[in-house]
Amino acid sequence: MIDLRSDTVTKPTEAMRKAAYQAEVGDDVYGEDPTINRLEELAAEKLGKEAALFVTSGTQGNQIAVLTHCKPADEVIMEANAHIFVYEGAAMSALAGIQPKTIDGDRGAMDPKQVASAIRPEDIHFPETGLISLENTHNKAGGTVVPLENMKAIKKVANQYKIPVHLDGARIFNAAVAMNEPVHKIAEQVDTVQFCLSKGLGAPVGSILAGPKEFIERARKWRKRLGGGLRQAGMIAAPGIIALNEMPNRLQEDHNHAKRLAEGLGNIDGIEIESEVETNMVLVSVENLGLTSEQFIEKLEKAGIKSGSYGTHSVRLVTNYDVSKEDIETVISKVNQLFK
Repeated sequence: MIDLRSDTVTKPTEAMRKAAYQAEVGDDVYGEDPTINRLEELAAEKLGKEAALFVTSGTQGNQIAVLTHCKPADEVIMEANAHIFVYEGAAMSALAGIQPKTIDGDRGAMDPKQVASAIRPEDIHFPETGLISLENTHNKAGGTVVPLENMKAIKKVANQYKIPVHLDGARIFNAAVAMNEPVHKIAEQVDTVQFCLSKGLGAPVGSILAGPKEFIERARKWRKRLGGGLRQAGMIAAPGIIALNEMPNRLQEDHNHAKRLAEGLGNIDGIEIESEVETNMVLVSVENLGLTSEQFIEKLEKAGIKSGSYGTHSVRLVTNYDVSKEDIETVISKVNQLFK
């Protein structure tokens, strides 16, 4: 089975498995797990931030950021299809008591002028704008890269109004590879950033929240409140260290595979590529095949290919560490046979 549902399905490498087995451990709630400490220091260094915190998932990292930045009844500005808004179970409202303020973006990028207009003036009737949240790469837009200039412009607006900026950088290393920029160049456009170790980087579990030292100390308490205080967590941090040191440089391979997949599928009558492929995601419309996304997915699965629904007629395919160049050609060939 060729699994293109997500890059979250990757299996840890042999080196990661050995590292987990051999990891030096301690009680992380007491700050005594040396492997966790090394991972957090390494992550902070790579992102150019003062400190970092290991969290169990990207959603937990984003929610801890909101809880730490904001107070109840604040409003958070975000793109209308942001992961933090669409795919995190309304956790911002349920946990932090905040109100989302959404802006329709262009391939995931918000217009800085619209962001400025969305910031609430002082008025007894209005919530206060507590945070601006960005996403790079942008998942729902098809793994698109939000340009650095756009991020800089929004940060300039935020600084003018003294509002912090958080980045859901779940796939920030994919963005860095696509931009041909060091990852810290992206991270320096925001106050805090979350990124996943368990997507394209291939670690089995975990994410990182990074930012100023004082912020991370307050975030650590929120992690504890959410049940995220871990004990001998070095066993899951050790694969994360390998992921950070060894896996970013191979992400271009995933991007190349995605572009080849889009090229091949785009030549099949009835299949339309919905968005220019910039990283490791391909969005296709199957409406002209007369199929719903679920019907298309079912046909692919019977042919040994897993994919994911992204709407009534939209299907997402995500290249990853466990999908080879040969697998991509097999997918193109099988889809062509199914729908020629």
